[in-house]
Amino acid sequence: MKILSPDIPRELSEVTFPDRRICDEDYFEMGIISNCIIENEVATHVFFDKVIFKNVVFQKVNFSGLELTDVIFEKCDLSNVDFNEANMHQVEMRNCKIVGINLMGATLRNVLFDNCYGDYANFRNVNCKQVKFHNSSLANADFYTSTLLKVHFSNSSLEQIQLSGTKLAGIDLSSCEFRQIGVTIEDVQGCIVSPQQAVGFSKLFGLIINE
Repeated sequence: MKILSPDIPRELSEVTFPDRRICDEDYFEMGIISNCIIENEVATHVFFDKVIFKNVVFQKVNFSGLELTDVIFEKCDLSNVDFNEANMHQVEMRNCKIVGINLMGATLRNVLFDNCYGDYANFRNVNCKQVKFHNSSLANADFYTSTLLKVHFSNSSLEQIQLSGTKLAGIDLSSCEFRQIGVTIEDVQGCIVSPQQAVGFSKLFGLIINE
């Protein structure tokens, strides 16, 4: 599956995040924001375009309706940030901590999560297309009633992930690790799993495996 990478110029200037408070519909573009803490910010429909975040810690941040286009997060801590109903287009999160991040109701297009720690992340009601989770931990993450189209999970921990109400047809979980996940029989129709995982899923159908 091909994911479009962020379209960012090779040379971007280092910028200092403004000392003033972030306001609704603020617009930031064309820069690198690094080695800082962004904290106690609440605003709606903030827009970042062609921006790279490096080693940035987000604390007590609520950017409802956030707009991200051609953005990279590298080695950032976004734990427990509230990005509900965000729109993310051609975004990469690399080596980031996203424990408990709230992306409820978000729209994700061409988004990569690579080597991220995202336990307890809230992806409820997200609409995902061309999204990849690679080498990441999503234990206890919540994808309840989400739409997953051309979404790929590879070499990731999905222990006790919640996928009820989310159609998994064509979704490949075979390279991922989990003992228990939240699904229904209807959810797993057409899902791609490994032979070992199939034994566990068989319990959904009331089958008894004679070993």
